[in-house]
Amino acid sequence: MSLDDFFNDESFFGDYTFKNSPRAVKRFPFPFPEDDYMYSVNMEPHVPGRPGSVFEHTFDVDEHYVAEMRDRARVLKQDPLRCQSLPHMTLAGWDLLELIMESFARDYPQWFSLTKSGNDWHWINRPLNIDQKFTFLDETTLPCGPMEYITRQAQGDFTLQDQREDTLWVEAGMVTTQADWSLDFDIGMNFHQWHAPVPVAHELGVFDRALKFLLALQHGAPVRRFNWTMTVDPLLDTSPENYPKWGPGKTTLTKENIGKRQHLRVELQTLFRLPRSNAIAFPIRCYLCSFEDLVTQPKWARRLHRVVRDLPDELATYKGFIRNRPLMVEYLSQFDDGAPTSPGWWPEE
Repeated sequence: MSLDDFFNDESFFGDYTFKNSPRAVKRFPFPFPEDDYMYSVNMEPHVPGRPGSVFEHTFDVDEHYVAEMRDRARVLKQDPLRCQSLPHMTLAGWDLLELIMESFARDYPQWFSLTKSGNDWHWINRPLNIDQKFTFLDETTLPCGPMEYITRQAQGDFTLQDQREDTLWVEAGMVTTQADWSLDFDIGMNFHQWHAPVPVAHELGVFDRALKFLLALQHGAPVRRFNWTMTVDPLLDTSPENYPKWGPGKTTLTKENIGKRQHLRVELQTLFRLPRSNAIAFPIRCYLCSFEDLVTQPKWARRLHRVVRDLPDELATYKGFIRNRPLMVEYLSQFDDGAPTSPGWWPEE
């Protein structure tokens, strides 16, 4: 398959030409294994999953790759502070560059290649038409720092977290597709400070357990989890900095347009211990799917209705849809016949 045949030419702002193919809908990482939801760590080993799924490879490169990288460049041009790295995090940036380049070249050899001769490396990214020779660990041989260089070529957001004083500190990141949080605000914060806005979970001790788990994370044993929220229109950049641009869209949903415009936004979050710096890389990959596409899978339609209907108010507020919940429930109820759903989040085969 040629590059033009696989990668979509689409936009995530303005006229919103983003669209999931039927294949992309069926591989969407639906985040609800049961008919109800309560915030949890839901961590599991990040090992290769079923062929064709978002778990098949270390990093998922899908039909939206080229368009997402174009959108990242657009956001960075408007706001360069979406990418920041404190000086002591440069080595972690090289670790991340190595992890992504090696994974891409191994898992997608038709699109990426990496050749090494000692520290002389040659990287080819065919979808983005990049051909770069550089010296590993020598910043002067790249057009920008190593973290910025490689995360301009990888879907999802990335933070790098330094470990000291028995906690983790967010001290580098590339964040242009976030669900209403700010790297510029959070950089330099520790783990509990960063997660302070999340309701209920602190009282349940979720973050204490998560931090203890992550501090013991070993190199070569990455883990993953899901997070989710709701977004009106297929907008990747729902940052607080740009809230005046996207926030008012929540007031414009109607019975007629909710199926097309309301999107479930799922984050596949993975965590890797990095070998040289001992930092933790935290990729946050965003997937979007409209309600009208989700309800093509009967199991998901039933379950999403029940989750949205029964979610506690404080979580519905935090997830960004308390205002529009009645509209969502009314729309989704059409597709819920009351039948039982099977365990797990995979669609019915």
